Amino acid sequence: MSALSPGERAALREHVREWKAEVRGRSTGVKVDGEKAVRAAIAAMSEPYRSMGERLHAIVRSSAPDLVPRTWYGMPAYAKDGTVVCFFRSGEKFKERYLTLGFNDEAQLDDGTMWPVAFALTALTSADEQRIAALLKRAVG
Repeated sequence: MSALSPGERAALREHVREWKAEVRGRSTGVKVDGEKAVRAAIAAMSEPYRSMGERLHAIVRSSAPDLVPRTWYGMPAYAKDGTVVCFFRSGEKFKERYLTLGFNDEAQLDDGTMWPVAFALTALTSADEQRIAALLKRAVG
């Protein structure tokens, strides 16, 4: 019996594939096209997650252009100096009722002794977009 859920096992398989492609790229000199991989991951999402993902991708690219798109456990993610700063995943990934926008510890979001590192999105309003853009700018410093 596995301690991982089917969704977690699938995410782990994706991570191994990504790692192998990265290693292969270092040895052959052919880098993985992160932009293409992120767009493919978004395209594989069902609605409404796909539309939200496309919009989030555009917000990240415009608000934090120094972040490099890549996939991380099969999810769209954005890295700085090779380390993932933020990511998002559709609700279908782990059978959730919302899209998750998350930030890793590299994100400069510290605010006292407690701050949020993940957000649940059921829709994406213009106010949400502005808040996300501000978080991204803060996250990359």
